[in-house]
Amino acid sequence: MEIYNCDLDDLLLILKLYQEATAFQKTKNCVAWPEFAAEDITAAIAEQRQFKIVIDQQIACIWTYTFDDKSIWGERDKNDAIYIHKIATNSNFKGQNLVQKIVDFSKNYAIQNNKTFLRMDTVGENTGLISHYKKFGFDFLGLVKLENFDDLPAHYFNAEVSLFEMKI
Repeated sequence: MEIYNCDLDDLLLILKLYQEATAFQKTKNCVAWPEFAAEDITAAIAEQRQFKIVIDQQIACIWTYTFDDKSIWGERDKNDAIYIHKIATNSNFKGQNLVQKIVDFSKNYAIQNNKTFLRMDTVGENTGLISHYKKFGFDFLGLVKLENFDDLPAHYFNAEVSLFEMKI
């Protein structure tokens, strides 16, 4: 298992993994992701914020980072965290504890970037995800009603989000 920045050759597979994750979310009766624009993913790749876990020369999992997230975190966003977004796992690799690999990598990534926290969010009160993220060491900070969602993807419109934080 290796972790790398994604490159433009990964774009079609990244789009496919996000589409598969969205389809799965719809079967779970939770808020599903919208279709992510290829140009947004291309920008994350160019900015080296889109990552992948590779196992046996296959992309097993993808995610992105941001270094600010004021629209979701408001005044808590003090340039002291990295924000993990859009984790999607290739169905051939589910059940392999890849979120733990992301968390371990992210801790080091945060330290390298002089950050104190790892943060995540999920739309709604998804009790399954809350339990899942807590078992990896995140504190569940509760639900927050978003007030400024204009620059966020469509699934955040007028939403409540569950906030998660881990001090490094």
